[in-house]
Amino acid sequence: MTADQMAALHAAAFTQSRPWSAAEFAALLDSPHCFATGDARAFALVRVIADEAELLTIATHPEHQRQGLARSCMADWMQQAASRGAAYAFLEVAADNIGARALYERCGFATSGQRRGYYARPDGPAVDAIIMSRALP
Repeated sequence: MTADQMAALHAAAFTQSRPWSAAEFAALLDSPHCFATGDARAFALVRVIADEAELLTIATHPEHQRQGLARSCMADWMQQAASRGAAYAFLEVAADNIGARALYERCGFATSGQRRGYYARPDGPAVDAIIMSRALP
């Protein structure tokens, strides 16, 4: 996927918050520590440094949600991260993103921390970030 394709999909999927720009995706993809998995329907962007993998973002186009694509991306990035030497994975998710939190729990992630008022909301109070983590196989 190109940075432009990722930005377009991210914008379609993230209507409640600021989507990432193509320039932001390009800068991350230029890093030797980052990789993406997925396709034009769903993708995950991950950074691996030392033995830690961080899910930077995951997005599924609204027309393709509830088809198992995000779960497939999750399994794929965790396998790739482990093959790059990561032993531990973490991510952060908005406390009010119930669907994503359920996905991460089904993929073996558990809450390991919280950042109060982390996500600004234009029409309401800021929402906490939930930090989730798991060991990689």
